[in-house]
Amino acid sequence: MGVLVCFHAHPDDEVFGTGGVMRLAADAGHRVVLVVATDGAAGEVPEGLLRPGESLADRRLTEVERSADALGVARLVPLGYADSGMAGTPENANPAAFCNVDVDSAARRLAAVLDEEGADVVTIYDPNGGYGHPDHVQVHHVGLRASEMVGHHAVYESALNRDHLRRLIAANPDMTEGRTPPDLDSFGLPESELTTTVDVSATMAAKRAAMQAHASQVGDFGPMLSLPDDMLQAAFGIEWFRRRGAEPGFAETALPL
Repeated sequence: MGVLVCFHAHPDDEVFGTGGVMRLAADAGHRVVLVVATDGAAGEVPEGLLRPGESLADRRLTEVERSADALGVARLVPLGYADSGMAGTPENANPAAFCNVDVDSAARRLAAVLDEEGADVVTIYDPNGGYGHPDHVQVHHVGLRASEMVGHHAVYESALNRDHLRRLIAANPDMTEGRTPPDLDSFGLPESELTTTVDVSATMAAKRAAMQAHASQVGDFGPMLSLPDDMLQAAFGIEWFRRRGAEPGFAETALPL
């Protein structure tokens, strides 16, 4: 049995880039551990969703627990740091926000999990955190430092394949109709820098269920959940990674568990 540890910034981030590999690993009998850095309290929430006295942080913890169940997670570790908010928002200035915490201090907490679990594979984000979110960038730094602390070398940067996204948008122009398309020059990584492509199409029912678990994040997931199965699979049926220290080129089609 191998151990996969996926380190993410917020409740719900686990679904997009690693939900499939988590479910595949669990189905193959491996142990899956999800570590979530922040409480997600800077996210938006639909009017009337929260119960009286319920905070957004409470709701998002409940949601990630449900998502983790759908994805086969054996252990969920919420680190509980304050959500830093999107780049340029007032939450960035909070001294307690994850983007401002001491990297070594946070890394020691993650390193303890890696050591306890005997992690075989760790996933983090690319240096830009996918799209420049301060918490995602900090996950990259903290994840690398924690891996150094325990001498762990199978570190995979989960990253959107920007060339794949360009092809997807070109083939399906209605995907961005009425919306501002992302700045693809700074979104994810180019295909030429990736090392690992994993077909997770067999897990799409679990990924959809995990998306549905995050009811407070309907602004993020709503457009995806409205997609028919074939389009959802085209968008999320492959998960992409760059293995630290490996030569570019799709030499791997699975994580080494």
